[in-house]
Amino acid sequence: MTIAFVHNNKAFLPELDAYSRFFSGYNITCEIVDKNDLGLLHRHVEWWIMGADLTKPKEGIYKIHEYNSSSIPPWRRWKNWWKSFFSAQPDFRLFLNDYVKKAINLHDHIPFGYRDMGIPEQWLLADPFLHEREYDFVYTGDISPIRQPEALLNCFSTGALKHKTLLVISTGYEQLQATYGNYENIIFMGPLPYSSIDAYIIKARFAINYVPDKEPFNQQTSVRLLEYAALGVPIITSRYAWVERFQQQYGGNFFYLEPNLSNFTWEQVNNLSYSKPDVESFTWEQQIRRSGVLEFLESKFPELSFS
Repeated sequence: MTIAFVHNNKAFLPELDAYSRFFSGYNITCEIVDKNDLGLLHRHVEWWIMGADLTKPKEGIYKIHEYNSSSIPPWRRWKNWWKSFFSAQPDFRLFLNDYVKKAINLHDHIPFGYRDMGIPEQWLLADPFLHEREYDFVYTGDISPIRQPEALLNCFSTGALKHKTLLVISTGYEQLQATYGNYENIIFMGPLPYSSIDAYIIKARFAINYVPDKEPFNQQTSVRLLEYAALGVPIITSRYAWVERFQQQYGGNFFYLEPNLSNFTWEQVNNLSYSKPDVESFTWEQQIRRSGVLEFLESKFPELSFS
């Protein structure tokens, strides 16, 4: 059996690595393809990371649509409507959470489930105190213009942290690298295989979760914060709705940045007593098993058993 995971190569998608690891344990082949190459692949399931899916259904091939985020500005509501109106009808849908489901605003009777973001189980065993600190701070993930990363980077170029090192693990950072390339304390790295990112995160004294306090970002799970927490690296974060709800439910003590970053100084981040939230229920396997997608696959392929 073959599952084709279809996406546009524009985003960090640690879930693809997680899915491949999980399903390979059941002798299921996982292929990650661009939509333009999909027709060349023999597959039993098309698993679309949405985006939009404008392809026609094919007999004997089941479609899963996964919405791991809502559309981003500008015109995010219009883009969500466009996706829901023009995309092909799948056989099953996955949503990150109820916020994303409501934002996509679909009105039909297609079965669905929720699959939150997760962490590799082995990361929970990491001990950051056994690793030499090569960097003062690390930031991983998206640095597209809508997140306004310059405000953060300016703290390390000309601001209060200009004598501290920042490791940025991302993609598509060429323009930022050209702007900040003369600052030796700002190191851009990537893209990296997901399997090696933890080895760099754990070498930092602090990990930064820098998220705009506006929709949809402030309502969606930060996989980076989950990863930092799993590895036991002290977390510095923007203050926004999702992270506050997460802290209330799972504990932990984080350094909250002021909106203008005025409190982002070496003295202040070192004065806080940090603690790790309880993220043991966030392993990728648990998230996949709770989502309902395995029951869907078993109903279409009786030879499968994920129990």
